[in-house]
Amino acid sequence: MWPFGKKAEDETPGTANPASAGEDAAKKAAAAVMGAASDAESAAGSIFKDEAKDEAAKPEPGAMRGFDPTALERAAKAARELQDLKFAPEAINIAKLKEERRGKQADAEAESMKARQKAFEVEQSRVQEQERRQTLQQDHKLKQEQAYYQDQLARKRHQDELNAQRAMKEQQLKREEEFQLRVEGMKRQTAEYEAKLRKDTERARVEAEMAGKADQERKNWDLHMQRSQMQAKEMRTTVLESVRESGRIIGDGVNGFLHDREKLGTTVGLFTMLAVGIYGARVGTGVLGRYVEARMGKPPLVRETSRRSPLETIRSPISSIRRLAGGSGNALDGVVVEPKLQDRLSTLAVTTRNTKNNGAPYRHAMLHGPPGTGKTLFAKKLAQASGMDYAILTGGDIAPLGREAVTEMHKLFDWANTSRRGVVVFIDEADAFLRKRTESNLSEDARNALNAFLYRTGTESKNFMVVYATNEPEQLDWAINDRTDELVPFTLPGPAERETMLKMYFDKLIVNNTKSASTGMFGGPKQITVDGVDDAQLTAIAQKLNGFSGREISKLVIGWQAAAYGTSDAVLNKALVDRVLDNSLEQHMTKMKWEGRD
Repeated sequence: MWPFGKKAEDETPGTANPASAGEDAAKKAAAAVMGAASDAESAAGSIFKDEAKDEAAKPEPGAMRGFDPTALERAAKAARELQDLKFAPEAINIAKLKEERRGKQADAEAESMKARQKAFEVEQSRVQEQERRQTLQQDHKLKQEQAYYQDQLARKRHQDELNAQRAMKEQQLKREEEFQLRVEGMKRQTAEYEAKLRKDTERARVEAEMAGKADQERKNWDLHMQRSQMQAKEMRTTVLESVRESGRIIGDGVNGFLHDREKLGTTVGLFTMLAVGIYGARVGTGVLGRYVEARMGKPPLVRETSRRSPLETIRSPISSIRRLAGGSGNALDGVVVEPKLQDRLSTLAVTTRNTKNNGAPYRHAMLHGPPGTGKTLFAKKLAQASGMDYAILTGGDIAPLGREAVTEMHKLFDWANTSRRGVVVFIDEADAFLRKRTESNLSEDARNALNAFLYRTGTESKNFMVVYATNEPEQLDWAINDRTDELVPFTLPGPAERETMLKMYFDKLIVNNTKSASTGMFGGPKQITVDGVDDAQLTAIAQKLNGFSGREISKLVIGWQAAAYGTSDAVLNKALVDRVLDNSLEQHMTKMKWEGRD
């Protein structure tokens, strides 16, 4: 720092421009002011520093605090020199302006610093919020994974419990079966032991009696011998007397008869008339028998019929009157089929009944489809609902008859033509003897029987209606197809039909089995108790019976009934139902493999 006064003395007034001289003086004054201010700040700073140091040292109250007075002296000297300058006020103003500009810059920098601080705080808040959101998402995902894992553990634990319960029930059933087998074995052994004791006792008794009788006979042998000799002598004498008397009487009678011509002629005439009567009765009985058989007797080919003989009519007059009054019931009662087939069968039943009522010729029908789908049941219901009789025969009964098949075939249709109510002739397994005549393995007798059948069914009839049932309609002779007026396809039941059948058979054979059964003199069947089997379970079981026919479903329920009767208390529980169901499903799959079906 240079002294203001010395710099002013070195400059000469006449050597420079007054304006520039003033500016220089102002600059110098400003510099001097800045230097004085700087010295004052230095002095104040040193004072403050000394005070801070002395505060730590804690001098005694009367001692003089140390500071540097040089800076104050320089500041006072600069102030005095400044007063002597001409442009001192301008210099002071310039210094003030610089200080204000410097203060504004400092304020601007402070505001900029605050703005950057605010932006940093906002960015920091955004980052924290983003981190918090990510943390929440991770926590939520972790909770979901924990919940899913806990649910899987609960499901596995529940499945393990079910498997354990099932295994325990199976073990319990196995133990019960083993116990029942042991009990039955003990009963059988006890019965065998009792029978052996009775047999040994009876043998001992018989041996004792025989020994006593033998001993008694030995003792009374002489007496018996004498009695026998006397009886034999008396018998011989009596027989000889009788023979002599009989010979005498017969001889006298024959001698008198031969010498009397009138008696001889009468006797010959009586014997001749007797022979003629026996022969006539014999021939007449045969003719009458054949007539009665043709009119009322059941032909040998018919396995089952609803047509009644006069004796059956006399035994059940009320039901006979009802039969004569006409058809009763619904043709689809108990027949469970899909809705489309149900409508078609209902139409066939209505047209058949109207055909009978109007005296028109009947139309023949063919029911084809898998076995056990209700074809035979519908044929019976069709006859009953139409007010007709039914006669069921099977194609397998024709071939064993050989040459008699033609005669029996004519007897069948002669018998059907004598019915006043009309007959539904239902031929089950029709493909067994109505096969194509072009086949080389068809015997001559079977061919003749087929020709006889075609002859009797070649024209329309008002007395009988033929209903064929076959699993292989393509094997039938073309003439049979030509004589068929209605082709009705039967299919395996669907889910709804299986459920209906299952519940119907369950109610009939399990729930209400004692209501329809005859009790007889020894009481009726035992009431089955159903434990844990409801409609919901039957519905679920019906869904598993895919591919089952109606017959297989009825056999399944019959299996449940047999399993229930196999227990001591006739109880049908869920374990028995599942066991019989599993066996039925396994057997069904085996049959499908045999047939080459999936």
